[in-house]
Amino acid sequence: MTGPEVLDVARDALTTLLLISAPVLVVTLLVGLGISLFQALTQIQEMTLTFVPKLIAVVVVLLLGLPFMGQALGGFMSRLADRIISG
Repeated sequence: MTGPEVLDVARDALTTLLLISAPVLVVTLLVGLGISLFQALTQIQEMTLTFVPKLIAVVVVLLLGLPFMGQALGGFMSRLADRIISG
């Protein structure tokens, strides 16, 4: 493999990583922002109040996004296998 081919594989890997992780990170960010706003308004400083809703939101997003994530990873793997086979 030449240098540009390695960079293409790395770029494809990073793009796939961002596509897969972005929905989970965005939902976690929004839920955390909403919870911290709620805590600031009510002055409730309970640690489990921040952890449990984020955990539930991440599990729901992972369950809903699992087909997309699997398809994206499968596509990346097939593109990578094609590059390996073609030399």
